[in-house]
Amino acid sequence: MRKYLMAGLLVWLPLGVTVLVINFLIETFDQVLLLLPSAYRPDELLGYHIPGFGLLMTTVVIMVTGMIVANYLGEKLVGFWEGLLSRIPLVRSIYSAVKQVTEAFVGSEQSFQKAYLLEYPRRGTWTLAFQTSTKTGEAQAKTGLNSVINVFVPTTPNPTSGFFLMVSQDDLVPLDMSVEQALKMIISGGVVVPEVQESAAENDKLVKEEIK
Repeated sequence: MRKYLMAGLLVWLPLGVTVLVINFLIETFDQVLLLLPSAYRPDELLGYHIPGFGLLMTTVVIMVTGMIVANYLGEKLVGFWEGLLSRIPLVRSIYSAVKQVTEAFVGSEQSFQKAYLLEYPRRGTWTLAFQTSTKTGEAQAKTGLNSVINVFVPTTPNPTSGFFLMVSQDDLVPLDMSVEQALKMIISGGVVVPEVQESAAENDKLVKEEIK
């Protein structure tokens, strides 16, 4: 009975959680429609409710905004807007902090693009780390090392918190697993372990041995 119960849970629990999360997101984004005048809301115009219309509207607004700010005039408008916000004491601190975090996770091409093994917090124990940047600054220059990499060491099971470390490239072991696979391993506490991915060099070696 325990075997059948566990097998059933493995089918229904992920499915149920997925449905609940998607339903929560749809209901949350549908609240955006409340910003429209009541006469122009889809429920009033069509006479019935369309689930997910708020999500579609939000996506369209974000894409249109991106198209506007991607050109020269849009950049000038954003610069004017940010200059205006920078003059407001409390708003300036909140806006700049949120923008820096957003740029770090969304705008940067290097953020979380590579997973490494790092011997941390002491010798003999290893953890997963993600490369955030290879740009050198004052802190990197004063270490006397040219190959210092900025890495983020996430915590389990919440990978949004963790530690920022500046580590020599010689102390990092590159992994073949993707960032998504490494995040699954961290969130599960090591329960979900991705399969070992053989490199191209190892595959070529095996092929040559088979030919011989």
